[in-house]
Amino acid sequence: MSISSTAEITRILSEWNEGREEAKELLLPFVYDELKRQARYYMSRERRDHTLQPTALVHEAFLRLTEQSGIEWQNRSHFFGVAARLMRQILVDHARIHAAQKRGGNPVRFSLDDVNIPIEQRAGLILALNDALDHLASMDERQAKVVEMKFFGGLSNAEAAEALGISERTVGREWRSARLWLYRELNQA
Repeated sequence: MSISSTAEITRILSEWNEGREEAKELLLPFVYDELKRQARYYMSRERRDHTLQPTALVHEAFLRLTEQSGIEWQNRSHFFGVAARLMRQILVDHARIHAAQKRGGNPVRFSLDDVNIPIEQRAGLILALNDALDHLASMDERQAKVVEMKFFGGLSNAEAAEALGISERTVGREWRSARLWLYRELNQA
């Protein structure tokens, strides 16, 4: 993304903060491709027969973003961080519906690096990860945000650092620590 596009996004977000409703419509062309990239990244980890497609995930996330109130948009990275969180919530909601249909009683074990998870288990995995992330957030909110941005949003260390207002090295440390904690949490008996 060019520097001028980044500046334009920040300008439009500032107008949104000031209450200009038309800013929401002006923003979409500038952020659509990046939101679509995030959605494809999310959906690449989903089961093949998922009823939600990347385009629908983008539209649902943007709709929810425009309905948000009380957010003081800081910059492009902040916007995409919030978008990553909303996409996670949308996928978790879909996973809950899918899991309710399949009702399995076995605990689910997996690694954050595992992309070869059987399709039948993915809904349960997303729910387990969501619960673990909520638990992590209650102990260390920053680590949970780093996981959310990197794992669900596909953001780089630099992008996550900018969104959180911390250094890239701190993001790397938090990511390693959170992954270890999540591994233990998700694989305990």
